[in-house]
Amino acid sequence: MYNGGVAGGMVFLFDELRGLEWSPQADIYRTPTGWLVKFDLAGVSPDEVRVEATRSELLVSGVRRDRFVQKGYLHHSMEISYSRFERTIRLPCRADQCSMRTEFVEGMLLVILDEEE
Repeated sequence: MYNGGVAGGMVFLFDELRGLEWSPQADIYRTPTGWLVKFDLAGVSPDEVRVEATRSELLVSGVRRDRFVQKGYLHHSMEISYSRFERTIRLPCRADQCSMRTEFVEGMLLVILDEEE
């Protein structure tokens, strides 16, 4: 997880002061066995993501780093946010009554919540 250091040529020391934190978009689906929560995490390494569930909320956090910047590159225009992120979703079910698993597919984090019978 992010520890305030340098990664991919980018330093995130002042993210909070500059308002650079971003919140990934999410979709929630009802499935035949429970729920699917899908997060758009394009460009984020699965190793940089943490998923936590409480009784009624799902918290996804981590960091997206610009791994393509090399020494000597100068920014001309930047539209993509590279920083820490966090997103909390109020669940339509109780997480403590579900089994939870995650998958990372083509930049999408899938959180599958199967309701226990």
